[in-house]
Amino acid sequence: MKQTYTGKREFSSYAQRSVVKSPRGMVASSHNLASVAGYNILRKGGNAVDAAVAMVSVLNVVEPHSVGLGGDAFALIHMNDENKLYGLNGSGRAPRRATIEEYVSRGLKSTPARGLLSVTVPGAPHAWAEAVRRFGRLTLSEVFEDAIYYAEHGFPVTEVIAGEWKAAESVLKASPDAAAAYLINGAAPRAGQVFRNPDLASSYRAIAEGGVDVFYRGELARKIVAYSEAHGGLLSMEDFETHSSSWVDPISFGYKGYDVVELPPNGQGVTALEMLNILSGFDLKSMGHNSPDYLHSVIEAKKIAFADRDYYVTDPEFEDVPVKALLSPEYGRTCRAAISPGKAMTPPDPPLLKAGSDTVYVTAVDENRNAVSFISSIFMSFGSGVVVDGAGIALQNRGSSFSLDPAHPNRLQPGKRPMHTIIPGMVFRDGRFLMCFGVMGGEMQPQGHVQFLLNLLEFDMNVQEAMDAPRVRHLEGMEVFVEDGVSGETVSRLRDKGHVILHGQSAINMVGGGQAIYVDRDQDVLFAASDRRKDGCAIGY
Repeated sequence: MKQTYTGKREFSSYAQRSVVKSPRGMVASSHNLASVAGYNILRKGGNAVDAAVAMVSVLNVVEPHSVGLGGDAFALIHMNDENKLYGLNGSGRAPRRATIEEYVSRGLKSTPARGLLSVTVPGAPHAWAEAVRRFGRLTLSEVFEDAIYYAEHGFPVTEVIAGEWKAAESVLKASPDAAAAYLINGAAPRAGQVFRNPDLASSYRAIAEGGVDVFYRGELARKIVAYSEAHGGLLSMEDFETHSSSWVDPISFGYKGYDVVELPPNGQGVTALEMLNILSGFDLKSMGHNSPDYLHSVIEAKKIAFADRDYYVTDPEFEDVPVKALLSPEYGRTCRAAISPGKAMTPPDPPLLKAGSDTVYVTAVDENRNAVSFISSIFMSFGSGVVVDGAGIALQNRGSSFSLDPAHPNRLQPGKRPMHTIIPGMVFRDGRFLMCFGVMGGEMQPQGHVQFLLNLLEFDMNVQEAMDAPRVRHLEGMEVFVEDGVSGETVSRLRDKGHVILHGQSAINMVGGGQAIYVDRDQDVLFAASDRRKDGCAIGY
């Protein structure tokens, strides 16, 4: 994965822009205003943690369908002076009144995708504040400065975000409060149109001035709980007052001399590592990049890993999740043996193991080489579709991931964290930090992590080329979306193997978007990539 120029071509048929390179600090996000906010934080003396939280808070304003105070967050934080990696789980828990019996009594057979019964306690504000408290150099007031400014004074909506906002119009129109907060005269803002969110600005200012307790024990908690109670939700003040983030030990898998690091369950990071475990026994490089055999192998590995995810991944405080078994060499061999090179499988159900869509990703590396891989989300576009009147806060719908099957490991229980899709990633080599990366997009995330990493580790691409290269996404059953740029011959041969191919462009991005920052240890220089599929950029100095 050496990224320095070696005399080979600077650009490939995949790269849509050059790699951003800088000697001191680097930030990357899916929106230029967020990246500038992170850059400003580094220039004013903040570190990578401060910069990451500044970026995600701005993204709440400029990309509100994806992320916000009403959502969750996860982070990998590497502090260079200590050469130590920290994992932060900032996901929220089910309300104490959220029981299977309660949902069944309301005539439900599954957890709803939208509405207040899909809402879990928001964990993002606590995680953002906890990261800054423990490792940052600045105050929340300083970190939130740009978010407050853009919410109050407005910002021009970018092209990709305008399209995604438009696609969520029906969700917002279903609730008068959501429509009042996030539509202009009943319609989503157009590209280039200035959008203001004074209620959200007030919420940020309250937290900046009074601390994160305002959100969990004060004015904002009371406002959210009152709204929930008035509209048939289950949230209580006790749910907010007892919420906390968790510092957790990251998990990793060794692939071709590199240690790929993810967070443990309740997130799906283990799913990306399981895919790498399965694929590590194939000679992928000889198959050729995005060849029929290569993509078939990736798709089949995904089916197996996701069957395991959908059954086993849940809150480890409630259930034992067999992480060690899923990543064992023995299980990798078992999974590879189940893959036929010539025939697509039906996704396994039950899983092979026998044992007891909207998101934002930001990353920053500072002058001291502290590195942050940070991801935050309200899950589906505008989350639950519930926006708290007067607060501008869209509440997430993570509770929709729970099962109402009493025998399922990820069954709904009071105070439980659901299976989570958002995953930050890092790579280490010989015990030293090498790269932070992430790919957004719900169930695309493990698939995107793996394809991006294989582009680097198997096919020697630079970080921008690896980010821009066409991706595939297994959807469900036999269906696979194949992005433009994969050859017609490959598509035809995948069909011959039994895959049902959806090919070409889609009105909505099906394969996610990502960011990455790589440290060239030989020169102590930072290289960064920002996905062509989003509105963002990387900025260094």
